[in-house]
Amino acid sequence: MPDRPAPLDAQTDVVSDVLETMRFTTLLFGRFEMGAPWAVRMPQKPTSSFYVLARGSMRIEVDGLTEPLHVSAGDVVLIPQGSAHVLDDGSRRAPAPRDFIPREHLRGSLSAPLRLGGEGPVSLLITGCFQFSAGAHSPLLSTFPPAIHLPAHDTRASPWLSATVQLITAESMALEQGSSIVLGRLADVLLVHAFRRQAAVAKAQGAGLQALADPQIGAALGLMHGRLSEAWTVESLAAEVGMSRSGFAARFNSLVGEPPLQYLARWRMTKAAQWVRETNDTLPQIAERVGYISAVAFNKAFKRWHGVGPGAYRRDHPLGRGGTA
Repeated sequence: MPDRPAPLDAQTDVVSDVLETMRFTTLLFGRFEMGAPWAVRMPQKPTSSFYVLARGSMRIEVDGLTEPLHVSAGDVVLIPQGSAHVLDDGSRRAPAPRDFIPREHLRGSLSAPLRLGGEGPVSLLITGCFQFSAGAHSPLLSTFPPAIHLPAHDTRASPWLSATVQLITAESMALEQGSSIVLGRLADVLLVHAFRRQAAVAKAQGAGLQALADPQIGAALGLMHGRLSEAWTVESLAAEVGMSRSGFAARFNSLVGEPPLQYLARWRMTKAAQWVRETNDTLPQIAERVGYISAVAFNKAFKRWHGVGPGAYRRDHPLGRGGTA
């Protein structure tokens, strides 16, 4: 039986590849002083929101969750799919939620925190959002829960998470030259921590990142992402991770949410689109990198997944040549 790649290595490689390909960017930061009683309603939106509670406490009710999240100082909450949610101070005397905060207020709320609510105990909240590149998709992330809560006191969390929260809080208070760049990079680190944490606890959840927690399926995903140009078959992948063909296919489909070769084809076209957008590589070079010997077959597959051929797709996405996206 061949040696199996270490599950942690496969997990780290796949998560890094997914996030690098999806090209997430941090859009807005805001800092809010929320005096009890207070409540804010956030609508459904196409971006992923995150909250860092630097001081105080709050409650978040998220569409799709049966119970509210109770958040303490130092905690982080990620709303990965942009679900509508309501934040409040957790008291029964909180007012009816006000409308969402205007975008222009968010842009200016780092230079001076926006004060909301009453005259009671104050909670300090730092918030921002992530946006992923157009058309980016990964079945590993499509089954994220409506919210991911990273408690500061959770002993299973990486010590780097606590350090990242402290740095975000300190940088948002200091606001020196370059703070917006520093905060953006720290937010990127925060998102990676959240995805790592979700992968680590995914055993009890449905298809998606649960696959990375499985030693054999996680190893197979690492092989697919790491050796994208290889002519993989279900049989060869099963042999690499020491499983029978039928057993491997059934478990992969159950944990990932689609058959192995469909996942592979989807990811090949996702990577191909990234390289078409962001590099000056020729289309035959890109075709070879994603496992296609025939340029005609590559063009047909690309059009089937993206609606247009790779040449037209490159003309429609002129920015980012040479990896500068």
